Amino acid sequence: MGIAESTPDELPSDAEEQLRNGEQQLELSGRRLRRLPSAVCALSRLQKLYVSGTGLRELPEEIEELRELRILALDFNKLERLPDGLCRLPRLTRLYLGSNRLLALPADFAQLQSLRCLWIEGNFLRRFPRPLLRLVALQSLQMGDNRLRALPAELPRMTGLRGLWLYGNRFEEFPPALLRMGRLHILDLDRNRLGGFPDLHPLRALRVFSYDHNPVTGPPRVADTVFLVGEGAVERMAERDEPTPRPPPRRRARAFEDEEEENLLIGGAGSRALRPPRGSLRALEAAPGLGT
Repeated sequence: MGIAESTPDELPSDAEEQLRNGEQQLELSGRRLRRLPSAVCALSRLQKLYVSGTGLRELPEEIEELRELRILALDFNKLERLPDGLCRLPRLTRLYLGSNRLLALPADFAQLQSLRCLWIEGNFLRRFPRPLLRLVALQSLQMGDNRLRALPAELPRMTGLRGLWLYGNRFEEFPPALLRMGRLHILDLDRNRLGGFPDLHPLRALRVFSYDHNPVTGPPRVADTVFLVGEGAVERMAERDEPTPRPPPRRRARAFEDEEEENLLIGGAGSRALRPPRGSLRALEAAPGLGT
């Protein structure tokens, strides 16, 4: 039996029941929705909205009426552009846009000054979206599986950034701007075209560096406190005088929704656990941890 398709403007029949418990959360993931029902935008007190894997092709400008929204999941859809209205959500802290068809972000995206976590992996970004440079409070930026070849020199303006995922892009050289990201904790450059690395000691706060599946012959020079993932990493860490640092605890994607800064960042350790797992993010919210 296929998934029932909602009519364009009405709320699904179970929406009232979902909202009755006072959590102001609406789950629409997995339904067939070419566009968001207009009635959703009338829920002015809504705080969490999950619309993952619905086939969504467009968002209405009226989405800006959701002034209390904190979390918005739009991953695994068919969005080619974002409306300016989405950029006028003053309380939005987490936005999930992975696995869509986005080529760019609106210029007004920089208005999302409360945003702390942005996942935009699996899109068609060829250039780093410049509006992101003005999001100084952003802590976690997931841009894996795009088509980036370079990063802007102004990247260090993002002083709040602690986790940066750039796996599966098209970097042939280590982006120089990264060497000035001294507050970065997690950096993932798996599956690029990097042939070597500079000395990464300037990244004094770095805790995890993943560089697997690049044409390199060995690990970069890093502080002994950095957990490495990639060619020669195990051997390099075994040579250290100090015990090999333990990787951060593994956590499922949505487990950190109500946790503090560190837990916002840590997706786990190891080349796969470093990044958010595949599938509907909302569905993983109650999943058990992976252990340490």
